[in-house]
Amino acid sequence: VQVVESGGGLVQPGGSLRLSCAASGWTASWFCMAWFRQAPGKEREVVAAIDSDGTLSVVDSVKGRFTVSRGDATNTLFLQMSNLNPDDADMYYCAATWACGQGWRASKVYMYWGQGTQVTVSS
Repeated sequence: VQVVESGGGLVQPGGSLRLSCAASGWTASWFCMAWFRQAPGKEREVVAAIDSDGTLSVVDSVKGRFTVSRGDATNTLFLQMSNLNPDDADMYYCAATWACGQGWRASKVYMYWGQGTQVTVSS
């Protein structure tokens, strides 16, 4: 299974970005996918996830600003980010696993990871 993210870049404070993720080589029709982010020297933290049953989960710190969605192809995942601030500047990773359930926040739950895409928020 290969997971590839795209869409990162430089954006001004208050701006928007849309991240994309595609998982290939997966035989299941539905599975759990998530977005994590990590700043240098800090632990990787979950941002949002969509479980295999369609359940959406978003952390409180980005609610109202970030929207996670799945593409028409079930192996694609998007993260629409708006009103970005410097605290959102991180490396963003896409992750996938069979089902995440209540464990959607834990990085150890996810079997497959992308290489990450950098988001920089600066004026």
